[in-house]
Amino acid sequence: MLKDPDLNASISIIGAHYPGTYSDSYAERTHKPLWASEDYSTFNDDVGAGCWARILNQNYVNGNITSTIAWNLIASYYSGLPYFRDGLMTATEPWSGHYEVMGPIWITAHTTQFSEIGYYYLKQGYGAGHLASGGSYVTLYDLKTNDFSIIIETMTRNHSVCVRPDLPPYNVTDQTATFQLKGSLGNVTELNCWISSLKYGSGEVSEYFQEASPVMVKDGIFSVTLPVDTVMTLSTLTGQKKGSFPSVPPSAPFPLPYSDDFDDYPDYSEAQFFADQTGVFEITNASDPSHGKVMRQVVPTEPINWCYRPAAGQPNTIIGNSSWHRVFAEVSVLLEGEGTAVFLAARMSQGGCGVAKATGVFLWLDSAGFYNITTDLAGNEQLKSGRFSVLLQQWYTLQIKVEHTSVSVRVSGNRGASVSDSAEAKNNRPGFVALGTGGYYP
Repeated sequence: MLKDPDLNASISIIGAHYPGTYSDSYAERTHKPLWASEDYSTFNDDVGAGCWARILNQNYVNGNITSTIAWNLIASYYSGLPYFRDGLMTATEPWSGHYEVMGPIWITAHTTQFSEIGYYYLKQGYGAGHLASGGSYVTLYDLKTNDFSIIIETMTRNHSVCVRPDLPPYNVTDQTATFQLKGSLGNVTELNCWISSLKYGSGEVSEYFQEASPVMVKDGIFSVTLPVDTVMTLSTLTGQKKGSFPSVPPSAPFPLPYSDDFDDYPDYSEAQFFADQTGVFEITNASDPSHGKVMRQVVPTEPINWCYRPAAGQPNTIIGNSSWHRVFAEVSVLLEGEGTAVFLAARMSQGGCGVAKATGVFLWLDSAGFYNITTDLAGNEQLKSGRFSVLLQQWYTLQIKVEHTSVSVRVSGNRGASVSDSAEAKNNRPGFVALGTGGYYP
């Protein structure tokens, strides 16, 4: 961009993922707006709230970054998957409606309830910077109304660690900070005050987004006492509040027994409660009209791999609970072409980028007419195998039941043909129910 005027003119904003509050010197030399285009990604407990409070301020103070985008807003993926609860709030039970409003939501309010799109950050040395005893402050200013908000944070290092990047050691101590307002800011006589006090001792409870008495300003000067691990917003604006919400539905386990025929879904949607880990499973009409709608794997070739090697494994989608030990599952399957295979699994141990190494109990059926029972998604650890006559474009039923180390399976087909088998698994570790294919084909 610095060397190519046409490229430079075509780009409005430069984003960096997880900048660690600092910007690349080349990016700063472009004088473009700088964004943390993905940040946070941290477990949403009090330490996660401290991480969010620190980077919301210091991304600007250290890196001149004027927008910070959290990955992700609402953590809605199963416990047992990577990055569980790495969101500003949590909602992981669509069957119960239960959700949790976590600390990072109220930390966000310290900035978002006191600013609007179009506000400006005042420059470092004028309205932003580091505090003498650790921590930082920023000022957001409305050119049209002269309203402004000062956001202060004094997060200690161990209470504000983000998932990435590494955070070097630093010190913060209790302090009293004095500010002087000048120019168009110097006419105010008081500032509305909201405080979050984060607590990390045993039995201590953090207090988020509490309205405090206004801070008096005399001749443009005011002082505030700032304990460590505090977030404070001082503002000329009014009308802020800690939002209320109706009674949260109680948490409940996954509803069993559970079944679905997919007939009520829109075309190309994702089935309720299923979470694709690799590949894409969509609702579509069956090739046999009498069979209604089905869930079909639709990715035709392995995509460019976002994960670290090894590759992300066979297409699969999970459902249920990572703590299930004793499970019975059944699915109807159809093989569409030569060289294809499908599986039904119980106790699948993991998803995400580790899915290729997932263990559990897997019942495979392939177009060559073999069924296999394996203890891993890769299919290397075989417990049992056998023959079963398979025809393409015909429906078969796979059943799997696991209890302690006992495994029993059944494959059924047209005209009453069926085969039952059993085996002993080496372990009794819990996991999800999963469906999948042996490769990237429908």
